[in-house]
Amino acid sequence: MFGSIWGYFYTSFLRYWLKWFIRQVTGKCELQRICAGYKPGAPRTTKAEYSLKNSKSKVNLLRAAVDVEEDGLEKHLDLVMREKECQNLCLLQITGYRNLFTSVEELRKENFDSDKVQHEEMLLKLWDLLMPEVKLESRVTKQWGDIGFQGDDPKTDFRGMGMLGLTNLVFFSENYTEEARQVLSHANHPKLGYSYAIVGINLTEMAYSLLKSGALKPHFYNTVSGRPQLQHLHQLFCYLVYKFDKFWVEEEPESIMEFNHYREKFHDNIKIQLRDPCLLCS
Repeated sequence: MFGSIWGYFYTSFLRYWLKWFIRQVTGKCELQRICAGYKPGAPRTTKAEYSLKNSKSKVNLLRAAVDVEEDGLEKHLDLVMREKECQNLCLLQITGYRNLFTSVEELRKENFDSDKVQHEEMLLKLWDLLMPEVKLESRVTKQWGDIGFQGDDPKTDFRGMGMLGLTNLVFFSENYTEEARQVLSHANHPKLGYSYAIVGINLTEMAYSLLKSGALKPHFYNTVSGRPQLQHLHQLFCYLVYKFDKFWVEEEPESIMEFNHYREKFHDNIKIQLRDPCLLCS
């Protein structure tokens, strides 16, 4: 209760006057101080995002330039350009993250449609990438179970994540073909096996939930110099699949019935790693 009251008091009143006092002392607004005090990456963009969301000031460097003496104008304009570059990068990352979620949400809501040629081609492409030496007997067949689908027709497995799930699976298989086939071979292990495609769709949901909650901001702000794109989420999905497979093999579960337990354990590990501002920087 006290924490809520303090938070409201700070954001509504105290923060404004604290910012005003620091500006009088330093001669710089909050965004200027952030740009000057932090290198490009998650800490700077996160602080800039918080500042922009809570700022009530419209004063900026360009407006201040009208009061600069002529002999100091060139130096001031150089400062303006540096600050503008910093602020532009932060804004690209902040708005890019929001636009990325919009694109991902649209793809997630797009249902797999057997009447759409593009959807069917993507599904058959997934099979060809993972099982190049095995030909499908028919479009609806038990063979789909060999790559981890539950039924004879995979379209029913995409209901939760829509085309986002299929797009992720195809991206991994197309861009990291050998790794995808290696993970599939582990998934087909007689004792430690799991349903490859179903787990991939499950990990798509994990990536989606992390994106939606904002937990992926530190990662994208650190690794993407500009607007995060859909391909960056696909890359993260590839990382999750590869790491989950390694995690599953090392944990050696007694049976697939323990999947939910290990899935949550893996999810917790990922969330802990995301608190590290240098996650996946290397």
